[in-house]
Amino acid sequence: MRRTVSRLATAVVLLLLAAPLDTAAAQSREKGFRVGYLSPGSSSDPARLRRFESFRRGLRELGYVEGQNIAIESRWAEGKYDRYPALAGDLVRLKVDVIVTVGGAATQAAKQATRTIPIVMSVVIDPLAARGESSLGIHRQHGR
Repeated sequence: MRRTVSRLATAVVLLLLAAPLDTAAAQSREKGFRVGYLSPGSSSDPARLRRFESFRRGLRELGYVEGQNIAIESRWAEGKYDRYPALAGDLVRLKVDVIVTVGGAATQAAKQATRTIPIVMSVVIDPLAARGESSLGIHRQHGR
């Protein structure tokens, strides 16, 4: 699990570094990046909390420390998948730089909530279905 979480943290950092920087975005970057985290469970569930803490530790190991250069906005569905659209919408309204999803249903909700914020999916059995794709074709932004 540690290796998987480390890869997840690395993917998030790479997306943050590749994010386009316009003037407004550059100013917000001075304060740090905002990462949305969308999970099906509860923050009081020990297994879910361990996964979340491992993710945070992976970011710290890569130099991203909460309160210094990164903020993590976590949203927990508490086992109620019907909450996903509202939770994903909340992260979009907060203008996070990237959304990390746990599970296919969370990934689908995030994808429906935004077309502009990058989504990093984790713990997904069928990534194509989670993305709403039917093949491994290259995803091209803006129809190019």
